[in-house]
Amino acid sequence: MHAKEQFSCGIVVVAAGRGERAGSLRDGPKQYRAIGGRPVITHTLDVFATWPMEKKIVVVIHPDDEALFAQACSLVSGDAITFVHGGPTRQLSVLAGLKALEQSGITHVMIHDAVRPFIDHALLDRCVAALTQGADALLPAVAVADTLKRGSTDGKVLETVPRDGLYGAQTPQCFRFAPILQAHTNAAASGRSDFTDDASIAEWAGMPVTLIEGSVDNVKLTIKRDITMADEKLNRNALPDVRTGNGYDVHQLIDGNGVTLCGIFMPHDQKLLGHSDADVALHALTDALLATCGAGDIGDHFPPSDPQWKGAASSIFLEHAAKIVRDNGGTIMNADVSLIAEAPKIGPHRLAMRENLAAMLGISLDRCSVKATTNEKIGFIGRREGIAAIATATVVYSGEIK
Repeated sequence: MHAKEQFSCGIVVVAAGRGERAGSLRDGPKQYRAIGGRPVITHTLDVFATWPMEKKIVVVIHPDDEALFAQACSLVSGDAITFVHGGPTRQLSVLAGLKALEQSGITHVMIHDAVRPFIDHALLDRCVAALTQGADALLPAVAVADTLKRGSTDGKVLETVPRDGLYGAQTPQCFRFAPILQAHTNAAASGRSDFTDDASIAEWAGMPVTLIEGSVDNVKLTIKRDITMADEKLNRNALPDVRTGNGYDVHQLIDGNGVTLCGIFMPHDQKLLGHSDADVALHALTDALLATCGAGDIGDHFPPSDPQWKGAASSIFLEHAAKIVRDNGGTIMNADVSLIAEAPKIGPHRLAMRENLAAMLGISLDRCSVKATTNEKIGFIGRREGIAAIATATVVYSGEIK
């Protein structure tokens, strides 16, 4: 870097292309196609926006894509991002991005393809290290590993091309800002529009370009299969959004003719006191389900002060909670209820209770568990003054942990 020059970095992300090779435009430009549940460009911008380096980020977009870009940016955390409209070619789009940074006071610029979402901070740090050591132009690259053949127009192999010294070019390609802006300006003025990347413009302008280690993961998504493979890669690596909710309920026992637990009426010399049918098992499980999506508790949805719920079957509450879970993208995987009571005996009714839970929740019987224990005649349960229930629900939500 030149003496007494304070390093400052700008980033131009090129995203104005139409991506015809990636399939029908009815699916949208490839930079806005979803991989891992988010647009390609969102993944790319996330890396730059969260990189702990002071920088100015400008994205070059197509004039028709402002709404798509706004939506993609709304999912990005980190530094602010601005945009400009691009030109009819990548070369002219880059020039538009460079001009947008002309008055920003930056000393260096990184130019990156929006459809390379697998860059990482380590690569960006290597670029900065080389720039601060004086490089005028940098090209991240990976040595060619495949055997190369030169073919004829009729599909025959003419020769094997030695791969020694051959590299695959990547982005971000990095430059001192003033020289690359001048090189792009001169290239546009000369009528040249056949440059395949920014390093080739630097070479044309006489700027020495230094190779640095790229990343084998830093692939460009070009065709539809690339996007499909990127999506599969991210989904394989994603952590599933599994949530567990707990619920607890207790109701007082008074003189009566039976209790209802898990929707099953059992004759008994006592009954449970409550505004509804006082089914502690279903009340606890309702709270457990609501907990998995932060939807409050049973009292928020069915206040005991509301007369319409007097004597109501608690299956209404549980089925409502299950609907809330599904409306929030959840799939109920398991429901487990533990009943704590001295009497009546739960064992003879356990299968019927499990069948009820399976029907109410819309899941298979093997995913529903009902257990019972006494309190060894200790406390209010041991004195047959009440029955308690503890419930656990496991729910998998759509999407992934970010």
